[in-house]
Amino acid sequence: MEEKEVLLTKEGYDKLEKELEELKTTKRAEIAERIKVALGFGDLSENSEYDEAKNAQAENETKIAELENKLRYAKIIDESEIDTKTVQVGNTVKLLDIEFNEEVCYTLVGSTEVDLAQNKISNESPIGSAILGAKKNQVVEVQAPAGTIQYKVLSITKMS
Repeated sequence: MEEKEVLLTKEGYDKLEKELEELKTTKRAEIAERIKVALGFGDLSENSEYDEAKNAQAENETKIAELENKLRYAKIIDESEIDTKTVQVGNTVKLLDIEFNEEVCYTLVGSTEVDLAQNKISNESPIGSAILGAKKNQVVEVQAPAGTIQYKVLSITKMS
């Protein structure tokens, strides 16, 4: 299986490392304790606490493997290399929805740092991939489920 590069800001990388450390230490210890307690209940064939704890252990180990993989293939975005001539990962972009004459603002991030509540969208999303490489005042078309949407790039700034 070919692994693809995972784009991360330094903040995003540090957050994943912290989460991984938490899963490997605290979470593993909590689950081990749950298994130990459940074993004390005796008969494993009808021991739902044991089954739940083993499932939690499997989920935790899967999550650890996923995070380790993301960190292994991580490429940290060098903030000093981000410019504002064209849209790239790490930029905040103000767009004008031409049809509705509404302004929207997005920060372009790697797929693991997406946070729609903070308008952080992936460079792989329909809007993200459409604006990637665009220049100020350029009109881009986004193929969305509802049809084609046109945006005009109003400004490109470094991520704050």
